[in-house]
Amino acid sequence: MIYAANPKSVFLKNKLEIKKLFENVLDSGSYILGEEVKKFENNFAKYCNVKHGVAVGNATDAIEICLRALELKKGDKVLTVSHTAVATISAIVSAGLSPKFIDISEIDFNMDINLVEKNITKDVKAIILVHLYGQSCDISKIKKIAKRKSITLIEDCSQAHGAMYKNKIVGGFGDFGVFSFYPTKNLATLGDAGFITTNNDKFFRKILKLREYGWNKERISELHGKNSRMDEIHAAILNIQLKNLDKNNDIRRKIANYYNESFKSIDMVTPTNNSFSKHVYHQYVIQLENRDELKIFLEKNKIYPGIHYQTPAHQMKAYKKFYKNKLPVTNSMKKRILSLPIHSGLKKKDAELVIKNVKKFFNKKR
Repeated sequence: MIYAANPKSVFLKNKLEIKKLFENVLDSGSYILGEEVKKFENNFAKYCNVKHGVAVGNATDAIEICLRALELKKGDKVLTVSHTAVATISAIVSAGLSPKFIDISEIDFNMDINLVEKNITKDVKAIILVHLYGQSCDISKIKKIAKRKSITLIEDCSQAHGAMYKNKIVGGFGDFGVFSFYPTKNLATLGDAGFITTNNDKFFRKILKLREYGWNKERISELHGKNSRMDEIHAAILNIQLKNLDKNNDIRRKIANYYNESFKSIDMVTPTNNSFSKHVYHQYVIQLENRDELKIFLEKNKIYPGIHYQTPAHQMKAYKKFYKNKLPVTNSMKKRILSLPIHSGLKKKDAELVIKNVKKFFNKKR
């Protein structure tokens, strides 16, 4: 069976090294926010070319902590997209703020930059742009608007570890960058973990407190914080996986290029790779009108694609009340998208089988 993602196959590449680190962490006697966490914070901040990195429990917490660091008023708005993992929206609401949805681009599924400025009102205090599916947004244009309007810019890089915008790693363009290390991510651990990047010294000191009860060095809560700490096991695994991130992203790009070449004659839309972006293909998302038929056909042949995302956040019961703007692209895209299997553990013969079955489906339709 071939799955859209297969974290087990990725971790097995480093099975012996990961087993050994479990022993090392066990023997260390330090299990949360210890030396491995400090090492990873330094390693990943350096990788992203930023001054500061803070390891947290997950990316949802990371976004919430960034927003809480701004000390905004309840009900202030955060401009973002609905076509994203619902975690992005959950974090905004958990911070006591309101998401303001704008539409996405048909070209790359990212925030439509042409809609940003016209949707900034007095109560919009932050923008969360999502580098969706592994491709960066056109950051410089959004950053200029945010700076001119004195609005905080947060990059949600949870699907874009190692992705580049104009030859610079994402995560260092905004006031904050947030990352997820969920098992299916390009950089992953065996559970939940997240990260915040920033070049702002004041924000850095604040988010260090917010991730751990608002404590100062004497463990006195100076702020109302939360418990969002990375443990040593996850950090140790991530230190191993980080060494292989660029190589594994190259594997994803090779698979994507193989798909692109193979699907040229087929009547479906393959992912766009923008000239300003270096795509890391967290997902390989195609578009076609008879999406559900292809999905069923592939599943009958033991190939299990995904749909990211079948229900946009604004159509979910919990967040419908924030649906104010018309989102025609978001609403239509959800019916046409399908994520084909892609991960660094995918073997060539499996990619060939995916291609063979996709072609077989379209040949049957003729």
